[in-house]
Amino acid sequence: MDDDICDLLRRVNTGEPGAQDALFSATYSELRKLARARLRGGGRNTVLDTTALVHESYLRFISGGRLRSEDRRAFFGYASRVMRSVIIDAVRERQAERRGGDLQRLTLNTQFSDNLPAGEDEVLKVHEALVLLAQAEPRLAKVVEMRYFGGYSEAEIGEALDLTERTVRRDWTKARLLLGAMLKD
Repeated sequence: MDDDICDLLRRVNTGEPGAQDALFSATYSELRKLARARLRGGGRNTVLDTTALVHESYLRFISGGRLRSEDRRAFFGYASRVMRSVIIDAVRERQAERRGGDLQRLTLNTQFSDNLPAGEDEVLKVHEALVLLAQAEPRLAKVVEMRYFGGYSEAEIGEALDLTERTVRRDWTKARLLLGAMLKD
């Protein structure tokens, strides 16, 4: 199956007609698993469900034309980052709507005002802290992204980043401490 996906990725990158649809069909079940992990790990309380996240991510894949991925692991890493981006955009859009978007604000009965669920704020705060972490410690940010948002195990992260499980564990601990300090501020 890995060879099939690699072949499909090559076909997509050469612009072969129908290759994107074939890649989507071949990876759909794994993309759904990844989306489920994303939504469970940090995307709760969004307007997205698993299917919507997979489909919105696919639309972003095809709008970009070429995929920067050459192998299965890189493709699913890229898919994880795209899904994270879709979740962040959905949360921002929902928060903008809750704050009135571009409508004029009128004070009416505040008894019915919608409070923003803590889960959405958490997603944005983690995203912003992760951006800062990526500037200072890119490897730690990748470990967090793969574990927190992607749902990958330490062994899978180690294999993807060419690290030992022990190093992944240390990076995860260090990243959690740094992110915890950033999120307290």
